Amino acid sequence: MSTFRGYERENGRIGTRNHVLIIPLDDLSNSASVAVENNVFGTRAIPHPYGRLQFGRDLDLTFKTLSGMGRNPNVAGAVVIGIEDQWAQKIADSIAETGKRVEALSIEGNGDYRTIEKASRLAKGMVEEASDKRRKDFDVSNLVVSTKCGESDTTSGLASNPTVGVVFDRLVDEGATVIFGETSELTGAESYVAKKCATPELRKKFQRMFDEYQNDIVKEGADLLGSQPTKGNIKGGLSTIEEKAYGNIQKAGTKTIIDVLDYAEEPKKKGLNYMNTSSAAAEAVTLFSAAGAVVHLFTTGQGNIVGNPIEPVVKTTANPNTAKTMSEHIDLDISGLLRFEFDLKEAGNRLYDRMLRTASGTLTANEILKHHEFALTKLYISA
Repeated sequence: MSTFRGYERENGRIGTRNHVLIIPLDDLSNSASVAVENNVFGTRAIPHPYGRLQFGRDLDLTFKTLSGMGRNPNVAGAVVIGIEDQWAQKIADSIAETGKRVEALSIEGNGDYRTIEKASRLAKGMVEEASDKRRKDFDVSNLVVSTKCGESDTTSGLASNPTVGVVFDRLVDEGATVIFGETSELTGAESYVAKKCATPELRKKFQRMFDEYQNDIVKEGADLLGSQPTKGNIKGGLSTIEEKAYGNIQKAGTKTIIDVLDYAEEPKKKGLNYMNTSSAAAEAVTLFSAAGAVVHLFTTGQGNIVGNPIEPVVKTTANPNTAKTMSEHIDLDISGLLRFEFDLKEAGNRLYDRMLRTASGTLTANEILKHHEFALTKLYISA
């Protein structure tokens, strides 16, 4: 059994990073949150444009995503700042269920200055407590790993996505939890994915999620060409969404799908999980991290530079031109697979090793370059 060195949290879950997160509940609280990040080393703010006048499922998803970021095992503690106190406390209460320290503050009645000072003092104490935590050895079954591809081209489906599939199969065999998604990019391959579901009930649940997406497109009367596949995909040789989809699903490996999750839903079963997500890189990785994923495997063909505030993103490519021209963004170059310098099994071994080193603390390119993209998924317009 493989091992990694991680941080054990109060609820027994294992993280690969040790962040103190500053969470703005709404767009009005971004400035105060960023100010705290600037004041206190070791904190990370996640500014975003929403949180006001949302309602129904859309509001629930925003709250679920924000609280999920705080609940993630890669976070040691969190400060939630909102314009109104009750909503901020709601997020804090959800995070507190994990046993970690969390504080909620409101700007109304206090103003920015007092809020920032109080939040900075609280965050300083949390950083000091977090710095006392030490990494320990854990077996791989404690990992939750997600995957997504971006700016795909022909090398993605031929080499880098199958390489992730090899790693996912190995992780499942070793008892870990793995998640894939990208509902829109399954178009044309949805029947194949449905057949991989473990039960008729899961198959029906997956199909409902896929059909809802398709119905939204039909309702809008939209032509997705240029969006799916993107202009970058087309430039890279992918001419249709169906062609892209069959390359995309190689990342999921060969195992049975044991659960179907909705947006940002925490997995309850070890093994291969499907999650309903957007195919936009920052949105998808945000949803995975809000569900508790602690390492992300990201493949790119033409060159995607996305990162995440709390989940390290291991970026790999099989495109030799991208590996050369965008080397500062690439953690693993497997272009040799297409030159027959090594086989798929060896490519999988190399990515698996890079993933374990990342889980044990080795920084990824996105972390070193400060690519901390955080993007909420919006379901419909606000009130």
